Amino acid sequence: MTSSFEFNTYPARISDAERDKALKVLRDGVALGRLSHDTFIRRMELALSARRPDELAVLTADLPTESRVSRLVFGTVEAVSGFTVRLRRAWQAERLPKLLLPHPGAGHPLRIGRDPANGLRLNHETVSRVHAELSRQGGMWVLRDLGSSNGTTVNGRRVLGAAVVREGDLIGFGHMAFRIAAD
Repeated sequence: MTSSFEFNTYPARISDAERDKALKVLRDGVALGRLSHDTFIRRMELALSARRPDELAVLTADLPTESRVSRLVFGTVEAVSGFTVRLRRAWQAERLPKLLLPHPGAGHPLRIGRDPANGLRLNHETVSRVHAELSRQGGMWVLRDLGSSNGTTVNGRRVLGAAVVREGDLIGFGHMAFRIAAD
């Protein structure tokens, strides 16, 4: 009969949380330019095949970990940066000309473009001859791009096909921008 002292015992398996923490340190290292892409790939492979905590520690020993103070500072900078972007958009939105929505009972869509036959004629070189149309469908306003060269946008995002729009949305036809208003 043999006792447990005669068998080799291995250290406990590395937890997924420990492995994820090491991989995050490696990702941050490459993002900050402290590791080359090739070094990152090699260390990531080693981290995924590591069996002991000391093997993970070797892979991240030369990379600084983020302190609580630096996380606080970076988080604050990100929040302020996001606020300034939103503030700039709001400032620009208030200064944009209003595009009044047609009366809901009109029944026919409002065509927008450079052609004089359009309901809204925009004489700008970035606006297509027949650029877009605005119509009422199922109680909602729908803006449809009609294959324009320079695109139609709603709140900074390009319209592919059609998009629902509401009062206050920022819409663009080529390089011309407007803010939708009901009155």
